[in-house]
Amino acid sequence: MVKSVLGVNEGFHDWVIQRISAIVMAIYSIGLIVYIVCNSGLSYAEWHSLFANMWMKVATAVFLLSIIYHAWIGMWTIYTDYIKPFVLRTIVNFVTLLLLAACFFWGIFVLWSV
Repeated sequence: MVKSVLGVNEGFHDWVIQRISAIVMAIYSIGLIVYIVCNSGLSYAEWHSLFANMWMKVATAVFLLSIIYHAWIGMWTIYTDYIKPFVLRTIVNFVTLLLLAACFFWGIFVLWSV
């Protein structure tokens, strides 16, 4: 039976979350690239006004959450496949989870300080 990072006994839920998070990241990235291409030569004031909008803050927060989930599921899968000792795998998973959480909260802090 396939184990799941989210505690469910099937890997299907992890697969779905990774695909949804990949779609969210792609839409956000494409939207930001289109914005940059359409507004070449952006100044600091224009960047600040873009990220000062509530809809952009929410979109960026969803993007950050998506990248964190995507990375967590991917790293958990790699660790499960390649790190066999349970204690070592648990420590590496915990450190990875702490680092991803720190990155998320740092991103939110930076985003909401604009």
